[in-house]
Amino acid sequence: MRMLIIDDEVKLLRALQQTFVDLQFAVDTATDGHTGLALAQDGGYDLLVVDVMLPGMTGYQIVETLRAEGDSTPILLLTAKDAVDDRVQGLDAGADDYLVKPFAIKELLARVRALTRRAGDVVGTKKLEAGPFELDLITRSVSYHGETLGLTAKEFQLLELFLRNPGQVLPKELILDRIWGFGGPEDTNAVEIYVHFLRKKIDAHPQGGGGAGASLIETVRGVGYALRV
Repeated sequence: MRMLIIDDEVKLLRALQQTFVDLQFAVDTATDGHTGLALAQDGGYDLLVVDVMLPGMTGYQIVETLRAEGDSTPILLLTAKDAVDDRVQGLDAGADDYLVKPFAIKELLARVRALTRRAGDVVGTKKLEAGPFELDLITRSVSYHGETLGLTAKEFQLLELFLRNPGQVLPKELILDRIWGFGGPEDTNAVEIYVHFLRKKIDAHPQGGGGAGASLIETVRGVGYALRV
């Protein structure tokens, strides 16, 4: 996913950039309003994280300008202001969510996950297809080689994450954060367990897994897993 972060607090900006790069986001940054707006107008971002108080123009003005141009990219505003009127102003400008500084990274990640999920619904993404898999995001059903594959809610979420990133190696920590998020388990044992469950159901299908006894979900030792389709 591609993200743009606009904030003039350079130390915070770099910390946020590294956090999301570690989660395999492609992250661009800007430290003033005019540069940030120009980057946002180039398009192609899945999410904008915008500080309210910026040199050149405010975050409110950036949001208002983009919305007036018909840009529906999800926008999360960051601000040190905690007054109700300030929050209302940001939302009225067209922001999708509002987070007050200082904030916990886990809360930021939870908000980002919610906004990116919501964005998929807005642009009409109803199905994911890769190789022999087809996921219906509305009915939460899975087709494998044209036949229904019965999955639990967590197994479905795990397969959805793999299908959104086919062929990519997903670190266990990233999977843990995306599937369980804030308040979830702190170690990766849950990831290993549910990968095992999902693998077992795929491999038990009449069409089998990856052939010659191999599974479609490959273990990358010391890192995580990849779906090879």
